[in-house]
Amino acid sequence: MRFFDNHAHLDDEKFDEDRDEIIRKIEKEGIKNFISAGYNLESSKKAIELSKKYEFIYTTCGISPNDIPQTEEELWKIIQEIKKLAKENSKVKAIGEIGLDYYWEKDQKRRELQKKAFMKQIEIANELKLPIVIHTREAVMDTLEILKQNDNCKKGIFHCCPLNRELVKEGLKLGFYISFAGPVTFKNSKNAEEIINMVPNDKILIETDSPYLSPEPLRGRRNDPRNVKYIAKKISEVKGISLEEISEITYKNAKTIYEI
Repeated sequence: MRFFDNHAHLDDEKFDEDRDEIIRKIEKEGIKNFISAGYNLESSKKAIELSKKYEFIYTTCGISPNDIPQTEEELWKIIQEIKKLAKENSKVKAIGEIGLDYYWEKDQKRRELQKKAFMKQIEIANELKLPIVIHTREAVMDTLEILKQNDNCKKGIFHCCPLNRELVKEGLKLGFYISFAGPVTFKNSKNAEEIINMVPNDKILIETDSPYLSPEPLRGRRNDPRNVKYIAKKISEVKGISLEEISEITYKNAKTIYEI
């Protein structure tokens, strides 16, 4: 079996003490590729360096809604640097993670700045002919509205997709892939099976969002891409097909959307 963890953060400080050791273990356990995703300028640079060091690692770069700077002037400066990184590095396979997060941000002016950052990064993705990787939390309707009004030519992925029927239904209509992470394995994820069954096999992806959101039975521990098999196992059980089939389906889907 071969697996593709399409969203992890191996550049995170939680891996500082044993990053190279963990990456060697990941490679030995059937994780043929993974994306070390950027979420701000610093993490995007670190993820690119990782992708240069290890052939089987790819990356994305972008400014997440939770990393928006205090001023619009500073935001545009950072976004231009993100564009330059993506343009100059062939292992950058998408712009992301980008999107909206109203769970942490309650101030309406700051939310408007999130929207501007989201739209500008979609524009850059279109310029560079790259897909986008979307983070959305408690902002479903605004996220969908922006995507409908700012079409991305290469589409993209709802990463760690919230288990929200409307988001999944409309996201699929727009042509996006749906990526599932550890929460689908949690015992309190009441509608996980329904949402998994909503997603056709040719639009489904798996991820760990390492080092966060460790799946059952590893909740509370540091997560890493080796654990993506637990998400694949849950999906295989829900869909009634073998783990081998799910690993291959999601592997090929990731290679397709990231054009690897």
